[in-house]
Amino acid sequence: MTQRQITHVEALPTCKQGHAARHIFDARRAGAGGGHLIECACSQTRKHADFTDALAEWKRAHRIRTPRQRPEPASNLVQLGLRFKGGHAR
Repeated sequence: MTQRQITHVEALPTCKQGHAARHIFDARRAGAGGGHLIECACSQTRKHADFTDALAEWKRAHRIRTPRQRPEPASNLVQLGLRFKGGHAR
């Protein structure tokens, strides 16, 4: 079998029509029509050498926005508490 469906831990985003997306991998070499594609009942991407490229095309085609990830705070920083003498802060 040259094509197989790949299951992901997190579901792929649905298309504009709400159809579930499937990740298909064609094991033939790229020159023979192999690669990764994402498809649903109404559309599919071109085949790509890398899954992330196929997913990026899928998201563009269906106007799916990916929220930006906030940067992790540096783990080597220590926040120091301020102490005021006399009991009143100005």
